Amino acid sequence: MSVGALVIAASVIVAVAALVVALWTAPRWLAPRIALRSPRCLYCGPTHERVVALTIDDGPDPVTTRDILDVLHAHDARATLFFISSRVPGNEALVAATVAEGHELGNHLTRDEPSNRMRADAFAAAIREADGVLGPFGAVRWLRPGSGWYTDDILDAIEREGHRCALGSIYPYDAHHPWARLSAAYVLSNVRPGAVIILHDGGNRGRRTADVLRRVLPTLRARGYRVVTLSELVGDPTQVVSAAVSPSAVPSPTQAT
Repeated sequence: MSVGALVIAASVIVAVAALVVALWTAPRWLAPRIALRSPRCLYCGPTHERVVALTIDDGPDPVTTRDILDVLHAHDARATLFFISSRVPGNEALVAATVAEGHELGNHLTRDEPSNRMRADAFAAAIREADGVLGPFGAVRWLRPGSGWYTDDILDAIEREGHRCALGSIYPYDAHHPWARLSAAYVLSNVRPGAVIILHDGGNRGRRTADVLRRVLPTLRARGYRVVTLSELVGDPTQVVSAAVSPSAVPSPTQAT
């Protein structure tokens, strides 16, 4: 191999290593910066106490949601579960059990699709439709846009419908790889007081999340952390922050789906 080829190969290796480090540490440097630019959407909680919020997207699933609830119960942890309303029919007992067991419902709209691709009126209609399905089971204070993308119009609609936007600060890319051990290591490496963790339910994703939680929750408890809902984390679930205008389209560093 020529000297030039060696230099190119070394440069590629360095670039890949830098990307890996940047992604691995994003909750520590990127999420706080985006949170400051976008105060209308919650990324992390305002606390120095050893408490974190756990959020789980894309349920309910007839098999894996029950597994996840059982793991949470075993470790005295609570979560906000962002349900997709079209997946509720046939799983009503699971949704009721979620609330009965001390967890919180979140609105993840009606289908698994990027919210920023929806017209403003269609997005608002989806909020109301999902609320109509989830509301009878319990209070729904939080909404997570599909795929973690939002615009000012999306935030306006969320607030008009009486919700607050929630993303997160720790997203272990669990929707994009199959390794529960890697996701667990990512969460434990980046956890800080006030963090909001994003995981996913449904099929293989839900099975991985149950596995991740079996690895993560005992360690968090040993470190003195409590795992709570979003509303417990912020203390005032009815307050909507609107102190600044967000960029016209802001991607989450934690691409929720």
